[in-house]
Amino acid sequence: MSSKAMKEGFDKAPQRSLLHALGLTNEEIEKPLVGIVSSYNEIVPGHMNLDKITEAVKMGVAMAGGTPIVFPAIAVCDGIAMGHAGMRYSLVTRDLIADSTEAMALAHAFDALVMIPNCDKNVPGLLMAAARINVPTIFVSGGPMLAGRIDGHKTSLSSMFEAVGAYQAGKIDGKKLKEYELNTCPTCGSCSGMYTANSHNCLTEVLGMGLAGNGTIPAVYSKRIELAKHAGMQVMELYRQNIRPRDIMTKEAFHNAVTADMALGCSTNSMLHLPAIANECGIEIDLKKVNEISAKTPNLCHLAPAGPTYIEELDAAGGVYAVLNELDKKGLLYTDVMTCTGKTLKENLVGHINKNPEVIRPIDKPYSQTGGIAVLYGNLAPDGCVVKRSAVAEEMLVHEGPAKVYNSEEEAIKGIFGKEVKAGDVVVIRYEGPAGGPGMREMLSPTSAIAGMGLDKEVALITDGRFSGATRGASIGHVSPEAVSGGTIAYVKDGDLIAIDIPNHTITLKVSEEELAKRREEMPILKKENVTGYLKRYAKLVSSADKGAIINR
Repeated sequence: MSSKAMKEGFDKAPQRSLLHALGLTNEEIEKPLVGIVSSYNEIVPGHMNLDKITEAVKMGVAMAGGTPIVFPAIAVCDGIAMGHAGMRYSLVTRDLIADSTEAMALAHAFDALVMIPNCDKNVPGLLMAAARINVPTIFVSGGPMLAGRIDGHKTSLSSMFEAVGAYQAGKIDGKKLKEYELNTCPTCGSCSGMYTANSHNCLTEVLGMGLAGNGTIPAVYSKRIELAKHAGMQVMELYRQNIRPRDIMTKEAFHNAVTADMALGCSTNSMLHLPAIANECGIEIDLKKVNEISAKTPNLCHLAPAGPTYIEELDAAGGVYAVLNELDKKGLLYTDVMTCTGKTLKENLVGHINKNPEVIRPIDKPYSQTGGIAVLYGNLAPDGCVVKRSAVAEEMLVHEGPAKVYNSEEEAIKGIFGKEVKAGDVVVIRYEGPAGGPGMREMLSPTSAIAGMGLDKEVALITDGRFSGATRGASIGHVSPEAVSGGTIAYVKDGDLIAIDIPNHTITLKVSEEELAKRREEMPILKKENVTGYLKRYAKLVSSADKGAIINR
C-alpha cells in the first residue's frame, strides 16, 4: 500500500491530522486511498458531464472497499480554442496534464487511480501520467456526443466548420448557418465523429486501460454511469492483484492499438500521441512500422468525417471489441496481453460480435485492404508526414499540382475565402509546427473552408502544423522537419509542383537539389517570438527533438 508511507506510524500523526481535516474517518484512512482524477469543467462540452461520472466512480470505489479522493486535471476544448491565440496552447496542455497529475499522485501517495478524461489532449496526457506513476489504474471517459441532425442528415462539428465555408462561398444563407449552429452539437460529450478525442478513448480500450464501451457508449446514456461504477469497482481488483499500467501497456498492446487505429480510421493525431504514451512505457513506435502495420490491416470503419456513420452507431454495432474480433479472424492482434479486467484480451473478446456489417465491415469485405492512416516520405518530409487515408477521396490518393504557399493559418483562410485557391492546387501552410507556430495548431478551419467551398476532391493541403481528427480530404499534416527548423517546406514557392502518392507513401517537391540548395542560401527562415512562458520553452524543447513530428516528454 503506497499510502502507508504517509499515514502509518506515530511519526505520521501530522499527516493523519490533515487527512482528518478533510473529514476522513479512521476507517477511511485505513483503506487504500484511490485518487480520482476528474477532468470536469464547465467550458468543455466533453467534460461538463464528468461530475456525474466522477460521483459514479466514487461510489464504485467505495462499494469495492477503497476510499475515493478527487483531484482535478485541466482540459482544453480544441473547437472553442480554434481560430485564435488559444489554439497555440492546446497541444501544450497534454504535457501539463501529464506533469501535474504525476505530481499530485506521487505527492499524496495514492494506492490506485481512476482517470476520467474525455477530450483531445486530456486522454493521452493522463495515459502518459498513468505510465509514469505506475500504480493500479483504470480509465473511464465521459463518452461521445450524439450526432446532430440537419435536413434529415446526421451532423458533427466538422459539418459546422464546413457550413462556414459554404456560407462564405454563397452556397447557404445566414439562416441556414444559424440552423447548423443550433443543431450540430446537441448534447454534452466528445464531438460525435472519429475525431481525436473519440479515437483515443477507443484506443484506451484497445490498450487495455479501459473497460468495454469506454470509447463508444454515448455521454447521455445511463450505461455510461454504470460503466463508471464498474470502473470504480474494477480498480480495486487491479489493486488487489497488483496489476499496473506498465503490465498492461506493453509493446504488444501498442501494436494492437496501431492495428485498431488502422481498422477504425482514427485521427492523424494518434501518430502524435501513441508514440508519446509508448515513450513513457519505455517503448518506441517507429513511423515506418506504422506503414507496415497499415499494409496488413484492412480499414473496416468509415466513421465521420470519412463516412456517414457516427460513434453512437459504432456502439450499437458492437463497439471497439467487435472491431477487434474482426481483426482477430485474420490473426492481426496479440490476444494474450493483460487488460484492466484482470483478464487477457482473448478472454475479453468472447461474446462481442459484429451486429451491423454496414457500420463495421467484415474482415473479408473491408473498405480497403490497407489501414486508415498512411505515413508519407520524400524530399518535402524526410522525417515523415501523416494523412488520414480513409478520409481521402479516391481521385485524390494520387495528385500533382502547383503549390499555393501561406506562412500562417490566417493567411491561408483569407486566401481560400478570397478564391485565390483553384482546383488542382496544393495549399501549403507553414510556420505552424510545434516551434514555428508555436504550438502546432490544428488546421481544421482551412481544411473545412476548402471542403465547404466544394474543393475537397480537387485541392490538397500540406502543413507542418497538425490536423484535427475532423479533417477530411487530401490533407497532409505533421510535416517534419518543420519550416522553422529548416525543413524543405520552408523553401517551397508558389507554382512549384508537388506530387502526392498516398498508396506508395511518397510526397515530392519537384525542384532540383541544386535549386533547393540555392533557396536555402537565399530564403530567410521566419522566427516567431510572439508567445512567452511555458509555451515558448515547450516549443524549444520539441524543436530540438523533432522526429517525424512525434512530441515526447
